[in-house]
Amino acid sequence: MVALALVTSLLWGLADFGGGLLSRRTPALTVMVVSQSLATVTMGSIVVATGAWSEAGPRLWCAVAAGLIGPGAVLCYYRALARGPMGVVSPLVATAVAVPITVALVLGERPQPLQYAGIGIAVVGVLLAGGPQLRGAALQRRTVALALVAAAGFGAVLVLIVQSATTVRGLLLALFVQRLCSVAVGGGALFAAARRGAPVLPEGGRRALAGTLPALAFVGVADLAGNATYALAASIGPVTIAAVLASLDPLICALAARGVLRERLRLIQAAGAGLAMTGTLLLASG
Repeated sequence: MVALALVTSLLWGLADFGGGLLSRRTPALTVMVVSQSLATVTMGSIVVATGAWSEAGPRLWCAVAAGLIGPGAVLCYYRALARGPMGVVSPLVATAVAVPITVALVLGERPQPLQYAGIGIAVVGVLLAGGPQLRGAALQRRTVALALVAAAGFGAVLVLIVQSATTVRGLLLALFVQRLCSVAVGGGALFAAARRGAPVLPEGGRRALAGTLPALAFVGVADLAGNATYALAASIGPVTIAAVLASLDPLICALAARGVLRERLRLIQAAGAGLAMTGTLLLASG
């Protein structure tokens, strides 16, 4: 369970970094729709190959709900990443972990005392790892608002996707349905934006967009795979622990920003990374 949850954080962190970076050159809505469309095609092929259609049932409504909520959360997140430093936005969005943890506790899940400590330390570490910078102009306050809306949406999706299936093939079908609904909602919003005259293509037009298709495919598939590994981790072990370990993705995003964009890591970020790792060890040892 621990390994799956940590793989989830790696996949989501790389997807977050790629999506945010692409959104600086291409409208965020276009990034979301194209990347999710490519992921949907990939997932559809897997569903057909495995015969997962036979797993259809009432639980798929949870996948539909996740698919309807997800596009708004992704769009808010990409816009926040495009507006502000990734190291600031990602930790704010990491507060999404509070939603599945709260739901799991309400449903009766009770971690061990050492794991409670690990949860608290890891969450604080993730928040500090981005070097929070909440003071500033109105633009920064709007970025914070976008990030928190995204966090609420992502938290709801985490809860819904776990409830959408009880078998591996059922999970494959649920992920496909989720992505299909996301593309339908996002595609409608993209069409409406185009009708209003809003820019939907990067500078350079369709040729420029075509040149970014491999990167867009990576973002979509990495996000999809992260959902799959998270659902598997949550089904194996306590949701409270799986959710916290999977929420370490801001660390990956911040490190990627440091390596690629040369965003300088501050002392508070290094301290946050240390706390996050300490919390991870406590969770794993429990």
